[in-house]
Amino acid sequence: MTTPRPETLAKLTPVLTKRWLSPDAWRIGTYEKLDGYAALRKALKAHPDDLIQLVKDSGLRGRGGAGFPTGLKWGFIPQGDGKPHYLVVNADEGEPGTCKDLPLMTHDPHSLVEGVIIASYAIRANRAYIYIRGEAVHAARRLRNAVQEAYAKGYLGRNILGSGFDLELVVHSGAGAYICGEETALLDSLEGFRGQPRLRPPFPATHGLYASPTVVNNVGTIASVPYIVLGGAAWWKTMGTEKSSGPMIYSLSGRIANPGQFECSMGVTLRELLELAGGMQPGHNLKFWTPGGSSTPLLTAEHLDVPLDFESVAAAGSILGTTATQIFSDQDCPVYATYRWLEFYHHESCGKCTPCREGNYWMVRVYRRILSGQGTHEDLDTLLDTCDNILGRSFCGLGDGATSSVTSSLQYFKQDYLDYIEGRTAPKLSDKQLVGAH
Repeated sequence: MTTPRPETLAKLTPVLTKRWLSPDAWRIGTYEKLDGYAALRKALKAHPDDLIQLVKDSGLRGRGGAGFPTGLKWGFIPQGDGKPHYLVVNADEGEPGTCKDLPLMTHDPHSLVEGVIIASYAIRANRAYIYIRGEAVHAARRLRNAVQEAYAKGYLGRNILGSGFDLELVVHSGAGAYICGEETALLDSLEGFRGQPRLRPPFPATHGLYASPTVVNNVGTIASVPYIVLGGAAWWKTMGTEKSSGPMIYSLSGRIANPGQFECSMGVTLRELLELAGGMQPGHNLKFWTPGGSSTPLLTAEHLDVPLDFESVAAAGSILGTTATQIFSDQDCPVYATYRWLEFYHHESCGKCTPCREGNYWMVRVYRRILSGQGTHEDLDTLLDTCDNILGRSFCGLGDGATSSVTSSLQYFKQDYLDYIEGRTAPKLSDKQLVGAH
């Protein structure tokens, strides 16, 4: 196991994670001792428009995958329209490898609650929702307890801290559908309908929850807001890069010595993250990895020094996504890994659109054929053709994301596919698993 150099350790910038190791960090008493709700008091003395401008000036971008400028999204909400406004926090973290929001809600739920109150005040919302994945029982329990504590202290409810601002906050557990991580499907689910994406336009900013102006933000995005209010936009921009400001929680998993969460300034490289994580496991050498979860195109050992910010990862041919960095070694098979991811997308497809529903169904069967030693060279063309018919033609971005590992693994590891097809690699699946693949 490698020991990080001092200059690499300096890349660690604990902001959102700074309270995680404190005793009873999830309780309001601990939170208040560590600057908790100080940002709220400061924010309630400011004009809501000034808060929106502060978030714009900070350069904060969405931590849910798309990286859309947060202040800009808040500014889209029409004011003086006579309609109720809503804030909805997307805590439906369910993509393979993605695991930064759940520990944040488990260890420091009040940072999210405080962020919700400030954001709601800024967009003039008097009702907010946190939509959390149904399987996240422990995190949801901690979150509901934090909400109850906040109500008891007067941080939620009517006339918050004597400011005249009212806010009701509801924690809603979904049923565990990956599609509900897509913002419009999440809104449909909140309204009591089946979770399926909506046609856009109109957009949630004007026709969101209950056809009213709505902001939908990720957990990490909203939890960042109190720190920006306290520290200021200039301080926030001292971390990260010019266009990707602030720290980011990178979730490292796979063939590494110490998997876990590493909060660093955006622009850190995988080489540096691996050093912080103690390096690769003994006997393993890096072969491929995901920069932002299974819906982002694979990168290889050649990309070790790509800065992990929105622009640099895009220039390298992938997407920063949720910074779920899954590490695979030369002892792992990119064909089999892609097959397992596709099984997930096939299972989780909501079925609303034909490209995603049918495309993933058939690609799973093609992969089963290849991995059982019965694949053909034409199968590779079929996979690329199917991806071409899914990408850009699906109803939402989750269908597009399903193609990422297929096209990128064929780009970098076509020989691994050919080795199965031409018999140089022993079949990984049995004939029994091949049933229905033809």
